[in-house]
Amino acid sequence: MIPRTLEPILKELAGQYPVVTVTGPRQSGKTTLCRAVFSDKPYVNLERPDTREFAVSDPRGFLASYADGAILDEIQRAPQLVSYLQPLVDERKQPGQFILTGSQQFEVMTTITQSLAGRTALLKLLPLSIEELSGAGIKPETDTLLLTGFYPRIYDAGINPTQALGDYLETYVERDIRQLIAIKDLTLFDRFVRLCAGRVGQLVNLQSLGNDVGVSHTTARSWLTLLEASYVVFQLRPWHTNISKRQIKTPKLYFYDVGLASYLLGIEKESHVNRHPLRGNLFENMVVIEALKYRYHRGRRSNLYFWRDAKGNEVDLLIESGADIAAVEIKSGATISSDYFKGLRTLNSCLTSPASACALVYDGQERQQRSDVTVWRAMDVGEMMQSVE
Repeated sequence: MIPRTLEPILKELAGQYPVVTVTGPRQSGKTTLCRAVFSDKPYVNLERPDTREFAVSDPRGFLASYADGAILDEIQRAPQLVSYLQPLVDERKQPGQFILTGSQQFEVMTTITQSLAGRTALLKLLPLSIEELSGAGIKPETDTLLLTGFYPRIYDAGINPTQALGDYLETYVERDIRQLIAIKDLTLFDRFVRLCAGRVGQLVNLQSLGNDVGVSHTTARSWLTLLEASYVVFQLRPWHTNISKRQIKTPKLYFYDVGLASYLLGIEKESHVNRHPLRGNLFENMVVIEALKYRYHRGRRSNLYFWRDAKGNEVDLLIESGADIAAVEIKSGATISSDYFKGLRTLNSCLTSPASACALVYDGQERQQRSDVTVWRAMDVGEMMQSVE
């Protein structure tokens, strides 16, 4: 098992709350991490039909079997249990009684916040980060990362990423979606997901997506919400300010795992990555999600945005920290060009006070400290996040 950044946070919060809830994409390592950290606790997989039937039909009897606590995996499969957990943990008044995991963020969060408000810590675990891979001595080239993605099983078992990601899409994504909503034509939904990959790093346009698939604007919105609920896609929100220029208020679309986006684009080899017209978008996707992992894997909420005005001036990533804003431009080129800094300068010219820090992340191998911008390598996103916060 590759050590996870979230582990010490998980241990710490289990010493403070009676319940800790860990959500994240399927196969992101939630179960492996929780079983490793809480090896003394019974493990209960609610995906098993017989276990789930017991939990749903007789929740009191089920929980009586685990009076000293347990790891309840994929809690969204038996959400009724959460209501019965509340009096149980209140009676015992001990930290770290139950560890819950879930892979459908909206359903799990709604259930948890209603029934366990103030009794559970909430954490998110995404697939492996570049800093976690580096810590384990794994340092692939950029094109390898864009092809392979970051799901732990691919690295632990040495599986061909194209095979693994294809299986992941059919086994988990499509099955989870069917559990959430009845989709009459799965072929249309599959096309929708692939078209989302074709728009990675772009502003969300539901009308265009719906038209291209042959479904209504409303259906496109519903399907996108389902993909977000299942931790497949991530929508980066625009940063709104009171500066004079009109701001774009539409989110940008990314995938939680860039390897899955590459697979959906039909990329099967590193040579395909290098020549693909969306390589720059995939690189941007990777860096944005690496910044998100930095936050989530330290038990923090997302404070990430992007900025774009009506004239098309843009900064790919803004990191909000109190009253301060750090601005980060992302470029997939390996050679720095003066044009790379245009968006940063435009943003600063619009602000009453300049950004607290300006950074450029690119695909080169050299760090630079310029007069007003720090240049970082893609492999150093974690270090960059630490420096700007």
